[in-house]
Amino acid sequence: MLSGTVPADAAPGDSDRMDKLNKQIAQLDKEYGGDLAQLKDAQWSAKQAIRKADELRGQLDASRTFVARLAANQYMTGGQDPGITVVAAGDPAELLNTMSLASHVAQNQSARVQQIAKLVADQEKARQQAQAKIASLQKSLADLKSRKAQIQKLVKKYKPESPSVGMGNVTPRMLKVKQVIDTEFGPFPTIGCYRGGADAQDHATGTACDFMESSGGVMPTADRVANGYSVAKYAIAHASELGIKYIIWRQQIYDMRNPGWRGMSDRGGITANHFDHVHISVF
Repeated sequence: MLSGTVPADAAPGDSDRMDKLNKQIAQLDKEYGGDLAQLKDAQWSAKQAIRKADELRGQLDASRTFVARLAANQYMTGGQDPGITVVAAGDPAELLNTMSLASHVAQNQSARVQQIAKLVADQEKARQQAQAKIASLQKSLADLKSRKAQIQKLVKKYKPESPSVGMGNVTPRMLKVKQVIDTEFGPFPTIGCYRGGADAQDHATGTACDFMESSGGVMPTADRVANGYSVAKYAIAHASELGIKYIIWRQQIYDMRNPGWRGMSDRGGITANHFDHVHISVF
């Protein structure tokens, strides 16, 4: 085995640990007023890290298999490089073509062998990152559980509401927040509230709106960014009276169930990272 090689079972149980954490998150969603976005973000980040580690482990295993076959072939041919064996066995009339083929084979073999050292380092780094993400998720869960009494008291304050036909499918509480924010800081390029889809989260229950500071997925102007900060600041200051659950703005989240601004994972785009809109969810 190469020096520094990570055993194939170097990260046992990561998927099992995630399964257990996923169940805990689903349970807390029900107990803590729905859509723990901060926790969901940490969950997404951990899943991405595990997927990357698994992909690199697969590449590493494939490279090891190749090298094992190469070593066996060299042993059976008396230690000769397989490329040289091909040349020696070829028809002299085809020597030039065979030499070209042998050179190509040898280069590919050399490149594959050289890849292993890098794959070992990359896979170990990915494995450590995945475990760090899982540990971070576990800590976030523990933090929320330690606040259970306060959070349940907060959730109890706001009776769940049903989306209403004729109000854009949002709840009365969300409609009030939408009207207040629009009156104080509008007009906005647009305000998007109810929508379905796999990633809709609170939008699908009529308890979230996006207050856009630009359109078309472009970065807002300095004035609009300042307006977004004002919206976020106002929402935090009036969260108790309005029943606001959390705010997301510029890749950061402020959750009333676990107060304080916290960074979120990079989702790879201006809109996905909330750089062009303030997201507000209500209980």
